[in-house]
Amino acid sequence: MGGETCGEMGFGASLKKLSNSWKKIEMSVNDAISKSKVGKFFKLEARKTCFTRELRAGTATFLTMAYIITVNATIIADSGGTCLMADCTVPANQTAASPDCMLKPNLGYDNCVSKTKSDLVVATILSAMIGSFAMGVLANLPLALAPGMGPNAYLAYNLVGFHGSGSISYQTALAVVLIEGCAFLAISTLGVRAKIARLMPKPVRLACGAGIGLFIAFVGLQIHQGVGLIGPDPTTLVTISACAKIDPMSNTCVGGKMRSPTFWLAMVGFLMTCYGLMKEIKGSMIYGISFITLVSWIRGTSFTIFPKTPLGDTNYNYFKKVVDFHKIESTFGVISFSHFNRSAVWIALVTLLYVDVLATTGTLYTMAEIGGFLDDKGSFEGEYLAFIVDASSTIVSSALGVSPVATYVESSAGIKEGGRTGLTAVVIAFYFFLSLFFTPLLTSVPPWAIGPSLVIVGVVMMKVVKDINWENIKEAVPAFVTMSIMPLTYSIANGIIGGIGVYIALCLYDLMLGFIKWVNKMRKMVIKEQNQVSNGVESMVEII
Repeated sequence: MGGETCGEMGFGASLKKLSNSWKKIEMSVNDAISKSKVGKFFKLEARKTCFTRELRAGTATFLTMAYIITVNATIIADSGGTCLMADCTVPANQTAASPDCMLKPNLGYDNCVSKTKSDLVVATILSAMIGSFAMGVLANLPLALAPGMGPNAYLAYNLVGFHGSGSISYQTALAVVLIEGCAFLAISTLGVRAKIARLMPKPVRLACGAGIGLFIAFVGLQIHQGVGLIGPDPTTLVTISACAKIDPMSNTCVGGKMRSPTFWLAMVGFLMTCYGLMKEIKGSMIYGISFITLVSWIRGTSFTIFPKTPLGDTNYNYFKKVVDFHKIESTFGVISFSHFNRSAVWIALVTLLYVDVLATTGTLYTMAEIGGFLDDKGSFEGEYLAFIVDASSTIVSSALGVSPVATYVESSAGIKEGGRTGLTAVVIAFYFFLSLFFTPLLTSVPPWAIGPSLVIVGVVMMKVVKDINWENIKEAVPAFVTMSIMPLTYSIANGIIGGIGVYIALCLYDLMLGFIKWVNKMRKMVIKEQNQVSNGVESMVEII
C-alpha cells in the first residue's frame, strides 16, 4: 500500500484517464513538497508517501468521522449543559416555574439547550481540530482525534442525567474529565499505562466495548434522543413506540404506534448507511445523516425539524444564516470542583480513566498494526508522544465543555488510503477548521438523523465479543453481566463494577481450592518433618 511510487498511484483508478499533463503536474507538486521543509519534517520520502496521498487519506478519515460533530453535540446537549430551572419560561397562570420544567417541553429552557448545543458543536470541532493537529505535528502519525463515543454518553446520561436529572452537575462532570485527563497524562508520562490496562480482567475488558456499544445503540433507538423506536411503558418499563404523536406530559403514545414519519425517514437513512457500509463506501454514515437532515429541513412537512412554533421559528431563522462563526458562550471554562465529596464523582473518575486507558491503548496499537508501524518489539515511532497528545487533548476538551478525547478507529480509513505521516492528521484538522464556519447547519441536524448512526456505532463495537471465550463459564458470565448491565441500568460504571465483582466471586473458588491444597501440602510437610524428628530421637535412644 505504501510501497508504490506516488506518480504511479495518482488519485486512484478514476483519475488514470486524465491527460499526461495533469499527471506531470501532480508528480511535480508531490516532488516539490517532498523535498521541501514540510516534506522533510513529516518524512514523506522516508515513509514512501507523498502529498496527494496524504491529502486523500485525510479526506477519507474526515468523511468517515465527521458525524461526531453533530452526534457528540446532540448527546451532551441532552444533559442540559449549564441550563437551569431559572431559564424556564414561567406559565401565565403561575408566579414561578415548576421544578419539572426542565424535563417537559418549555420554550425558555429549550432555547437555552439549543444555544448550548451550538456551543457544543464548536467545542467538539475545536477539540478534534486541536487534537488531530497536535497528533500530526508532534507524533507524526496519521491518526485523528475527537471526543469519544461512550464517554460522552456516560457524561450526559449517567453523570449529569437527561436535562440535569443526574447525580452531579455539568460543571462538576467537566472537572472529573479534567482530572481524568491529568491522571492519564501522568500515567502516559511515567509509562505505566500498559500495567494499569492489564489490571482489569480480560473478559470484562473485552465486554466493555460491546456493552458500551449496546448502551449507545439503546440511546439511538429512544424517543427524544434517537429514532423514537423505543419508549417508556408503566408496566414493562420500555416498549415499542415510533408514535405519530407523543403526550409531552406523560410521554405516552397518542397517534398510534409505528406511525411516526420521522421514524420511517430515519429507517430509510439507516438502510442507506448500511448499504454504503456493505459496499465499503467512504463516508457512508455522513451520507445517511445528510439525507435525513436535508429532508427534515423542508418546512411544512410532518417530519420537519422546523415546525411552525416559536422555537421552530427561532431555530429556522438561525439556520438561514448558513455561514456563521459561533462564539462559545456557556460551556467554556465552567469547570467546578464543588460536590467532590460524593462517591459518584470518584466512581466516575475511575471509570473514565479506565475506559480512556483501555480504548486509547487498544486503538493506537491497532492503527499502528494496520499501518505497518510496529517494530519487532511491538512499539512504533511516535508512540510516547501519541499518548501524551491524547491525554493533553482531554484536558483541552474539558476546558471547552465536552467529554474526553480519543483516537478514532476511523483513522484506519485514511491509513488504508495510504496515509503514513502526520500530514494526514493535519489535513483532518484543516477540515475541522472549515467546519467552524457552518455552525447554523450543523446545529440543525435532528435527533432522528443521529439515531441511525448511534445504532451503527453499536454494531461496530459489538465485534469484540468474538474474542470472548464463551465456552469458559468463568469468562462468559462476567462478560455477559458487563454487557447486559450497561444498557439495562443505563450506566457504564455499573456494568464494569458488576463484571469485575462477578469475576472476583468466580475466582474465589479457585483461590479457596488452591488455599486448601496449600494447607494440605504444608500439613503433610509438617507431619513428615515430625516423623523424621521422631525417628531420629528413637535411633539416638537405641544407640545410647
